[in-house]
Amino acid sequence: MRIGVLGGGQLGRMLALAGMPLGARFRFLEYRSPAPVDGLGEIVRARYDDPEALVRFRDGVDVVTYEFENVPDASARYLDEALPVHPPPAALEFARDRKHEKEGFGRLEIPAAPWRAVETREDLAAAVEAVGLPAVLKTRRLGYDGKGQVVLRASGELDAAWEAVDGRPSILEGFVDFRRELSIVGVRGRDGATAFYPLVENTHRKGVLVRTDAPAVDVPPEAQATAERYAGAIMAHLDYVGVMALELFQVGEELWANEVAPRVHNSGHWTQDGAVTSQFENHVRAVMGLPLGSTAAVGHSVMVNLLGALPPAAAVLREPLAHLHLYDKAPRPGRKIGHVNVSGPDRDAVLAAAARVEAACPDEAGPV
Repeated sequence: MRIGVLGGGQLGRMLALAGMPLGARFRFLEYRSPAPVDGLGEIVRARYDDPEALVRFRDGVDVVTYEFENVPDASARYLDEALPVHPPPAALEFARDRKHEKEGFGRLEIPAAPWRAVETREDLAAAVEAVGLPAVLKTRRLGYDGKGQVVLRASGELDAAWEAVDGRPSILEGFVDFRRELSIVGVRGRDGATAFYPLVENTHRKGVLVRTDAPAVDVPPEAQATAERYAGAIMAHLDYVGVMALELFQVGEELWANEVAPRVHNSGHWTQDGAVTSQFENHVRAVMGLPLGSTAAVGHSVMVNLLGALPPAAAVLREPLAHLHLYDKAPRPGRKIGHVNVSGPDRDAVLAAAARVEAACPDEAGPV
């Protein structure tokens, strides 16, 4: 089967590396050169909304998926008219527009932080009155890894915040007094079967994920069941096929939804070395219509993101529990250029090895 992938970044790279042993072949639509997927399949080198390129990309593939959610609406709909697109275009619209996402949480009775839609400067003032301060002003679209977000702590900051988002349609979201940030990665097959990885704990710095501990500690069975129920409800609502991540806040003993990622996700990278079946293989299985693989964790894992600059490879590889994954991307401040999975049966040994890996990283990617 030939799988068409919209996008050619590191997630596309890891999808191809997981899918080729299953007999899948890949074609990518990617305008950047070089790109992390170079050498892993045919590449149609063009913009995602190039009509002629979409025809060349489409013809001869059996199914289309994507590795990022900012696929142009018209491109996703055009491809969906001719062949299966998994996850469906509706999932893109749900996840990449924060207003639609929050409305979806409400319809599905999934708790989330208080919020208000903001279209104008006057709306922002009214939203502050309704939600209170501190709060976060987030653009509705095209914001990720801390981009398109401004923290508001005082009423005198409204003008500057509105200018910072360029007056774009946004939402104002109340601050959540959360204990920790968790996420759950799930997968849904063409037949509606679902499977879920254990909840993991995520650490962010400046809005960017720097570390994932898997499975999260002190998670009672009812919390795992709640997270699975929330993620399962979203996938069923969207008739979803593939891997999806749901980011969550733990507020007391409750779980509140934060964001949905309709794709394989950074907080699931640990599954490459710490689960029976990785999130990437399970996504390929799902879109191909194959049975889903086991999502059980094998021991304990820590995923360390490599941001901006790489540690010496030898410092990582001398750790017997560490696995280095590089994206073939040029170093640049703040850029995700790789990750390290530290996995093993003894949690204390995993944590100690992860600390040594973090200590070997340059400052930007180092200990949190």
